[in-house]
Amino acid sequence: MSLPRLALAVIGDEIGPSLDEMISFCREHEVRRLDMRTVGGRNLLSMSLDEASGIARTIEKAGLQVPTFVSPLLKWPAEGKGTEGGGKVDFAFDPSDCPAEDPLVHAFDLAIMLGASRIRVFSHLRYPGYRPQDLFGRYERLIDLAMTYSVTVEIENEPVCNIATVTDLAELFETMTEAMAPNPLPSTLRPLIDIGNAWVAGKPPSDAEIAALAPRTDLIHLKDRDSTAKRTVPLGDGDIPWARELERLLAAAATGSVREIVASIETHCPQDGRNATARSVAGLRRIASEIGVEVV
Repeated sequence: MSLPRLALAVIGDEIGPSLDEMISFCREHEVRRLDMRTVGGRNLLSMSLDEASGIARTIEKAGLQVPTFVSPLLKWPAEGKGTEGGGKVDFAFDPSDCPAEDPLVHAFDLAIMLGASRIRVFSHLRYPGYRPQDLFGRYERLIDLAMTYSVTVEIENEPVCNIATVTDLAELFETMTEAMAPNPLPSTLRPLIDIGNAWVAGKPPSDAEIAALAPRTDLIHLKDRDSTAKRTVPLGDGDIPWARELERLLAAAATGSVREIVASIETHCPQDGRNATARSVAGLRRIASEIGVEVV
């Protein structure tokens, strides 16, 4: 059984704040896919469609694709719920900053503008008493929009959110599958597995969780962790056993007839973003070569 290939992407603002920096990096390192989140420090969800169209045209002229709109959807407090913890949350979003009445619809309009076939979503900032069923209404709305726009919804595990780990992600998909039976979950709803985030949260994914999620997976985020220093480092420079993690994920994905997974570099090294992302791209190519996986 051959392993699925990896379609390399980078998240633009991990390189630098300007679109010129993002594009020049892609040219320098032969990367053809640019996932978009912010430009000039502004989240795209806070921009008008006219503003976003200029960004989209520039990316298209550069010959690059945008596989994913890395949106901040639902990375905000759930209505009527408190939140645990405190302090600044990276890339959180206030829905009132969206120029449109409905941030969900605006996000899908932006995805279409960018030519993105995927849109990343979260699970609201963590609050006491969370249950997977709490998210059903929100995700059902997103499924409806996904079908209308022909854009796939990708649910990411994020430590500050209710779905913090791959364990939480597996629980959500199991619970939703049971609730929708005998009908299957639509293919427009998929798990965005972030193994690095699971390690940060102190709960690396089990074989069973990967086996359950990987056959539905077409997008992953990649970062590494130095557990002693308690900081994120370029891919391949940390403690996460990425060769093993990638090999077991891809082997499990192949059982679901997955042939390609977008592997998006989310460096999280703002002190040296461009160089760290370059090292991460090289690290992924090296690790993939070690396990016999094609990177395109």
